[in-house]
Amino acid sequence: MPIPVVTVEEMRSWDRQSWEAGAREDDVIRQVGHCVAATVREGTRPGSRILILAGRGNNGADALAAIPPLAPDFRVETLRILSPSTQRDELARALEARPDLILDGLFGIGLNRDLDLDWVDLIRRVNESGLPILALDVPSGLDGDTGLPRGAAIRATTTLTVGAPKVGLLRPEALPFVGCLEVAHRVGLVGSPTGASQLQWTLAEDFIEEPRRPLDSHKGTFGHTVLIAGSVGYSGAAVLSARAAARARPGLVSVLTPEEAWGTVASQLTTPMVHPFSPSHRLLEDATALLVGPGLASDTIRDAMRSEVERLWDGFPGPMVVDASALDWIPRRPPRQGLRILTPHPGEAARLLGVSAPEIQADRVGSLRSIAQRQGAVVVLKGHQTLVGESKGPVFVNSSGNPGLAQGGTGDVLAGYLVGLLAQKPHARHPIQICRRAAWQHGAAADRLERRCRNWTAEELAEELGRA
Repeated sequence: MPIPVVTVEEMRSWDRQSWEAGAREDDVIRQVGHCVAATVREGTRPGSRILILAGRGNNGADALAAIPPLAPDFRVETLRILSPSTQRDELARALEARPDLILDGLFGIGLNRDLDLDWVDLIRRVNESGLPILALDVPSGLDGDTGLPRGAAIRATTTLTVGAPKVGLLRPEALPFVGCLEVAHRVGLVGSPTGASQLQWTLAEDFIEEPRRPLDSHKGTFGHTVLIAGSVGYSGAAVLSARAAARARPGLVSVLTPEEAWGTVASQLTTPMVHPFSPSHRLLEDATALLVGPGLASDTIRDAMRSEVERLWDGFPGPMVVDASALDWIPRRPPRQGLRILTPHPGEAARLLGVSAPEIQADRVGSLRSIAQRQGAVVVLKGHQTLVGESKGPVFVNSSGNPGLAQGGTGDVLAGYLVGLLAQKPHARHPIQICRRAAWQHGAAADRLERRCRNWTAEELAEELGRA
């Protein structure tokens, strides 16, 4: 199950409920320590030098609890910071030794005042070291509700927050301090947090179980995915989408592409069938899910495709994914029938709402809801921590992915994989869950590639889908 995104007070309430239910604080601290150690192991190599900066409170205790599980394989140095004004030299020596990773356990969510100048100076020195930093719970100095520094804040490479994500960690202003956000959610707290926020943090374990394929199944059991994609100069988008759709394993994948691009697209695909596009093509009647948009960017086909997208918006009875150029062509109203999923990036979302991309980024949840309400659609708002939701109800925050996805073609891969899943009737009955699965698997594939090689491409991303 996903985890609610909580305020600082809601997190404290969950802690109190756990203690009242019999959980022991020492046990929780020990489990947090093991989670921290596991995160350190994932990001470093055995023998690495780890510098722990520990403060007075529970955050410091959590950081110190990582020492026993780390000690056999790592060189761990601990610096208890009790008086920043008198420990400058100690910190300087520790930083000059150039540890492989700094574990920030100075302040947690209990910080309720602005930091004095000595603490500001200490945090500045840590940040200026340029060393990788793993922040525990929240980057020290960052307000867990507002996402703003209390005078100064650690600029973490990764933040491992405890129990549940805090609302401030997901705010745009917090990104330079939080870095990659991970959640240690199994730490011995009792029950689940309750929060007023409708944001839900997606967990990898939400997608462990997939529907089993019946032994007597055949191609028709798993539907027919049809893509209207590609044009002269933009054939790669159609190819990437089709390959990704095939990775979802629908019964059939077909591509309808403008005649002038047919040869280029067909020559790069083996399993998917490729046909010249026509508005009355019989495949549009056979399709159980439809994708329109990737690579429909040539000036020569724009007017014809615009009218066709408008017709399909109202007329296609099944799930229809709208991406890329086609997002500019849909009527600004709900369809007359059928499930519709829109997959805009911030720039495309801005055009849908007639605002700027920075305005979209400043209120991503509100922007998603506005688009969903006007279009009567499920919206997958792409970007860092991709959002999935509708005009009402929970909005799900995707937890996978990395900056390597910021390259041409990766959005085409996501759209293709999503429509390949939706073509399968058992999946189409749960569109939000399928959109979440596609977004998470897309990001997780990128994470797997990033761990192996930093110069991976969108073609490799399509091949990696489904392996996480």
